[in-house]
Amino acid sequence: MSKIILLKPSHGFQVLSRGRQFSTLFLQTASLPALHISCLPTLLPATPRTALRAPNSDRRLLFPIRAIESSPTKEGEDEKVLSENGVEDGAPSSPLLPSSPSSDSKNEMAGKAGEYPTGEFEMVEFGWWMKAMVKLRMLFALPWERVKKGSVLSMKLRGRITDQLSSRFSSGLSLPQICENLVKAAYDPRISGIYLHIEPLSCGWGKIDEIRRHILNFKKSGKFTVSYIPICGEKEYYLACACGEVYTPPSAYVALYGLTVQASFLGGVLEKVGVEPQIQRIGKYKSAGDQLARKSMSKENCEMLTSLLDDIYGNWLEIISSTQGKTMEEVEEFINSGVYQVERLKENGWITNTLYDDEVMSMLKDRLKQKKRKNLLMVDYGKYSRVRKWTLGLESGGDQVAIIRASGSISRTRGPLSSPGSSIIGEQLIEKIRSVRESEKYKAVILRIDSPGGDALASDLMWREIRLLAAAKPVIASMSDVAASGGYYMAMAANTVIAENLTLTGSIGVVTGKFNLSRLYERIGFNKEIISRGKYAELLAAEQRPFRPDEEEIFEKSAKNAYEQFRDKAAFSRSMTVDEMEQVAQGRVWTGKLAASLGLVDVIGGFSRAVAIAKQKANIPQDRQVRLVEISRPSPSLPELVSSIGSSIFGLERTMKDMLQDVASFGSVQARMEGIMFERLEKPDYANPIFSLLKDYFSSF
Repeated sequence: MSKIILLKPSHGFQVLSRGRQFSTLFLQTASLPALHISCLPTLLPATPRTALRAPNSDRRLLFPIRAIESSPTKEGEDEKVLSENGVEDGAPSSPLLPSSPSSDSKNEMAGKAGEYPTGEFEMVEFGWWMKAMVKLRMLFALPWERVKKGSVLSMKLRGRITDQLSSRFSSGLSLPQICENLVKAAYDPRISGIYLHIEPLSCGWGKIDEIRRHILNFKKSGKFTVSYIPICGEKEYYLACACGEVYTPPSAYVALYGLTVQASFLGGVLEKVGVEPQIQRIGKYKSAGDQLARKSMSKENCEMLTSLLDDIYGNWLEIISSTQGKTMEEVEEFINSGVYQVERLKENGWITNTLYDDEVMSMLKDRLKQKKRKNLLMVDYGKYSRVRKWTLGLESGGDQVAIIRASGSISRTRGPLSSPGSSIIGEQLIEKIRSVRESEKYKAVILRIDSPGGDALASDLMWREIRLLAAAKPVIASMSDVAASGGYYMAMAANTVIAENLTLTGSIGVVTGKFNLSRLYERIGFNKEIISRGKYAELLAAEQRPFRPDEEEIFEKSAKNAYEQFRDKAAFSRSMTVDEMEQVAQGRVWTGKLAASLGLVDVIGGFSRAVAIAKQKANIPQDRQVRLVEISRPSPSLPELVSSIGSSIFGLERTMKDMLQDVASFGSVQARMEGIMFERLEKPDYANPIFSLLKDYFSSF
């Protein structure tokens, strides 16, 4: 039985930022009949050079619960359904503009964004009664919630940051817990300020923007914000400069050189070993498979990558220049001079001073009048995460909003070694969606998505359930780093879709293929014979020969059919005509900012704006507190317990988890060789190089 997959990034990219590289290669063999709808790498946003002017000012999803057929004979019916949702029959497709969104498009975006509350953080002054209650709660707080007055919240940010809540046995960082800690610290009278120790980060720009926004919100409390960056790269400085004070050690590694993207191609290598990839892609920007079949970058892929890179680099220059009080040209000139000396950062006002960590601690002790103490009063990320919002008067027992988190690649069923929160298991998420829909206690739902895609069947089943949920109560889709292919499939079923400026989304396209191994088999003396019944029985089973002409034709038709289903459902969900959706589909990945101008996203913002919009849709006053209920709260699992012990003894937690995930993803190795998924992310300094080498080896064969 054929299997359709909406893939996570599979383009063989190397994203280089000051020597940091990210690469992914995906190979699919003939023995696994898979259809892939995949997206671009998760770390390269930018501004596409073309933009579509969306003709409709309101694309909210108020649609009937029914499926859309993708056959061309149903086009009139599709247009009729779209007309019922506010799109004129036969509306002409909007032309592609030659550059960024026009002023008309920007005005339209601004007008539409004005329909939604901003969710901007404002410090609320508690009344005397609530102040007294908070003091009483802190007085009788549980031991793990007690914090000494005058403490500094210290958080070390490095490596991977997940969008899921972490269990107590996990040593990783959780974005929701980082952000919640910053909100709690702003109101906590026991906290004097925050100290962020920022090491090299391996997360996308969407998460970085979310954390940066919360740092800026914390500053409204009037408390100090200090950051310390021993390794200063573009992403680390982007986050650190949100703080009021930025310090580096005198010997800090500084590498502010700019951003690059590289694509790797195996076409020549496979040709030499006798492997012929037979690829069918629908969508001229669908570059998945290029690294297997091509020897160089296609014109369309180059255009898309250049556009994405332009957007992230332009955003970086804009944010840094506004923070420094300089022009973008001045910042770019400084970067182009080659910045590797920490003294130059100090001379040009990019950092506050060069101090060692102990000197920063001594400075804070003096500032907080704790000279007599041996050590500065501090509370770390782990302990402060246990402090409840209720203790600080930040959560009431009134209206409830459900939070459903969907992070990772998408599969229909759970593998034997899958750990909670590491991927999206379709059948499990559907159960949660149904339980929320059937419950009357939730006034609205926020679907938080951080997924590059995966299994298409699972994505479609979840799309249906989310639509049913959206018909029962408001559903707000909030995108994190990436919500592309299967991730976007889920998001487009919501009533309102929110993305960060640099979220990667879209990727509405299809690629499928198999390997012709005839030359390889001939070279090594291997023979395979198949007895079959049915004209096309050997379509995906016979890797020892190329497609016959009739097989190639039906293979292409199958890919087109899958693409049309995806595209037409996207058009229906976003209240666009098929022609309009075709203009922005074709496998192209967009940043959130451009996706909003194209009608793929409703509004730009983070999680706090999603909460504000959920209140609006549920008719809850904006000044009223709501209780956010995490439906996907994790529970300790055996892999987490084992990895936690391993982390404590050997420091191998991260590497062992990755190896377990890689092994689990192979499935039945006797029946198939699922390809070769090879990701090289920058490893944290505590990763064991031997186990990293083993991981790379086993994930490459």
